[in-house]
Amino acid sequence: MTETLKKYLALTVMLTLLVFAYAAVHYVLAYAKASQPSSYRSFSVSGQGSATAVPDVAQFSFGVVTQGGIDLAVTQEENTKKANGTIAFLKEQGIEEKDITTKSYGVEPRYQYHSCPEGGGVCPPSDIVGYTVRQQVHVKVRDFGILGGLLSGVVENGANTVSQLSFTVDDPTQAQNEARKEAIKKAMAKARATAEAGGFTVGRLLSFQEGSVVPVPLYEYALEAAGRGGVAPAPSIEPGSQEIEVNVTLEYEIR
Repeated sequence: MTETLKKYLALTVMLTLLVFAYAAVHYVLAYAKASQPSSYRSFSVSGQGSATAVPDVAQFSFGVVTQGGIDLAVTQEENTKKANGTIAFLKEQGIEEKDITTKSYGVEPRYQYHSCPEGGGVCPPSDIVGYTVRQQVHVKVRDFGILGGLLSGVVENGANTVSQLSFTVDDPTQAQNEARKEAIKKAMAKARATAEAGGFTVGRLLSFQEGSVVPVPLYEYALEAAGRGGVAPAPSIEPGSQEIEVNVTLEYEIR
């Protein structure tokens, strides 16, 4: 084999290897682009949309607190009688059973503590002198026309306190859909404006993220039972309206 032929064969092998190497690199890049598009050049835009919704559900809690002596059964019976009487009143006013929920029930002992001997020694143990029974009930009201009367009426029928009045939208889906459309529309317009300013073209949508806010306004409203000036008159309650917001973030491929 001549020296010229050897050089020709070596050059041929080298060119072949280069072609294979280029093909391999091209394949890897194409595969990476197909499987991980976000690893390529991309940009993100955000948009916010809102829709007005009128609350259709009011919520509040009432509590029944009963302090009794050493006979716990008597105290529990008294507390249960007051709570059941309040719940019966709510049902008479048209509140459905599914909208009345017992959130907590607890029994707390009350202690009498004794002074320790002045000269030292073992301190006498404390004694249980009675029990306090607490029951908390959560109520949903769908007829705002009776809400003011309910807030006063539960106290008249056995509750000690009424608190945590708030308004919400039972099903915010429709308002969220309207807000989402507005948010996406704004984000897409921002993407087109960004691409035009940057001198590139908007490519495929790579990812979509969303966050929504459904406000629940809380009213600092409370009533305490008679014995401290009687029961307050039924208040006038206005639920107003709420702005439901949706925030979206769109990630596009740069072309």
